[in-house]
Amino acid sequence: MRSLKTLRTATLTTLLITVPLAGAYAAGHHKGALDASDPTDMTGPRVTGLIEQVRGVEQGITDARETKGISTSEAQWLHLRAAHIGQAAEGVAASDHGRIPAAQYHDLLRRLDNVDQRLMSDTGSGFMIGDGSDGGNYPNG
Repeated sequence: MRSLKTLRTATLTTLLITVPLAGAYAAGHHKGALDASDPTDMTGPRVTGLIEQVRGVEQGITDARETKGISTSEAQWLHLRAAHIGQAAEGVAASDHGRIPAAQYHDLLRRLDNVDQRLMSDTGSGFMIGDGSDGGNYPNG
């Protein structure tokens, strides 16, 4: 009788010790507010900002076309490039849980800036270089 009581006590003690530990192990690690994020990823506002910049460039293309600053074919070409950059940003962010790795983020920004610079030089509002000493200023680009 005494050995049965000891066995029952040992079993109950083992059960009470292992259940909380098993639950803690099964829960895993969930990222909390204080956990540092990977510094090579751009999250949230930067993805949204990139998409908003694409929309801004597309609006500039539309405005330039309406004011006859650029031709229809040039506007279509610029719209196509801007839309491709926006789709690439959304695709990368969707495949990586809303993140864009830093290298791809900077590449997309560079490509968008190239489209914007092309628009500015095509409309004549680009940054001018030269001081006029040789007869004029020249568009940068």
